[in-house]
Amino acid sequence: MTDKAYVIDELISAKAIAARIEALAKDIETSFAGTEKLVVVGLLRGSFIFIADLVRDLDLAVEVDFMEVSSYGDAMESSREVRIIKDLRGQIEGRDVLVVEDIVDTGHTLNNVITLLRSREPARLKSIALLDKPSRREVDFKSDWIGFEIPDEFVVGYGIDFAQRNRNLPFIGAVRFTE
Repeated sequence: MTDKAYVIDELISAKAIAARIEALAKDIETSFAGTEKLVVVGLLRGSFIFIADLVRDLDLAVEVDFMEVSSYGDAMESSREVRIIKDLRGQIEGRDVLVVEDIVDTGHTLNNVITLLRSREPARLKSIALLDKPSRREVDFKSDWIGFEIPDEFVVGYGIDFAQRNRNLPFIGAVRFTE
C-alpha cells in the first residue's frame, strides 16, 4: 500500500493547530478547576505530539500516562477490532482523567477505551480528540472536546501516520494518491 505514490495537501496549518490547542486548554482548565492532579492519558501513537502541546498549555497539575491501542495497523481503513497493546501504568480510581486521542473516525477505539476506563471508577472521565470525522461514525460516541471537524479524508501529520510515515509534519495534511 505504501509503495503507491502520493502527495499531501495541507488541510490544517501548524498555526491553526497551536491556536486551537490554546483555546481547548482554557476550556479544560475551567472544566477541571479544583482538581488536585489531572491524569492525562494519551492514546499512542498518534496523539503524542498533541498531548505534549496540550499539557504544556494546561495551567493544572498533571500526571501523564499512556495507552497504546490499535485498530488500523498499516491500513487506511479501521479494522474495527480494537486491541490494547499497552495499558496504563498507574491507577485512576477516584481520580480525574482526560483521555487524549488524535482522531475519532468510526468511534470504536475511543468508545472502547472510555468504556474500559469507566469500569476503573475514575472520579471524572472526559475525552478530547484533535480531529473528528463525524461522517464516518459507526458508534454513538462524541468527545467532550474536539479540535477540528474534518471531511472524510485520510490525514497525516502532527503525530498521525500512514504506515509509520509523515508523523513529523507540523501540519495536518490530506493524503492524495497519484497515478
